Amino acid sequence: MKAGVRSRESRRLLLEAGAEEFAQTGFYRTKVSSIAARAGLTQPDFYIYFESKEQIYEELVESFRALVNETAQSMQVGSVQSKAEILKQGQVFLESIFRMLSNNPAMTRVGFYQSADSVRIKAEMAEHIKRHLLAAQRWEAFREGLNPELTAECVIGLIERLTLTQLLPGRGSPSVLANQARDLLYHGMLESEG
Repeated sequence: MKAGVRSRESRRLLLEAGAEEFAQTGFYRTKVSSIAARAGLTQPDFYIYFESKEQIYEELVESFRALVNETAQSMQVGSVQSKAEILKQGQVFLESIFRMLSNNPAMTRVGFYQSADSVRIKAEMAEHIKRHLLAAQRWEAFREGLNPELTAECVIGLIERLTLTQLLPGRGSPSVLANQARDLLYHGMLESEG
C-alpha cells in the first residue's frame, strides 16, 4: 500500500474509531489510547493526524453538520399542484434524513445528541425546513395560516425523538418512520370526517 493511501486509510480509521468511542463513552471518558486501539493503530499514530482528542471530536461534529446540511438542502420544493406530489416530496425528504442518520449511527449520537453544537445543527436544519415551508406556502401547497417556524421546530423534534427511540435501536427503518411521520404531519391525528 502506498504511503498516501495508507495515510488516508489510517486517518479514516481513526475518525471511525473516534466516532464509535465518543458515541459509546462520551467525550470526557474517551481516551486517545482507546481511539487508537479501536482503529488498530498506536497512540503516536493518532498524533500524526490529530493534535488532540478535542480536534478529532470537532472534526467529527463538523462533518456531521455538513452531512445534515447537505441532506436538508437536497430537498427540492417546486410549484407542485397535486396532493400526491406533495405527499411524495415529504416522504422523500423525511426518508433521506432518516437514512442519513441511520447510515451514520455513531456520528448521529455524537453530533445530534452529545455535542454542544447539536443545538446549532438542529437550528440550521429547522431553518432549511422553514424555507421549504415558506416556498410551499407561496405556491399554495400548504395552508396560509401554518406557522413555518413553529412547524419546522416540530418536524425537528419529531425527527430527533424518532431517531433516538426507533431508528438507532433498530425498531423502525428510515422508510417506515418517514411514512409514519409524514402521515402524522400531513394528516394529523383526527379521524377524517366523511
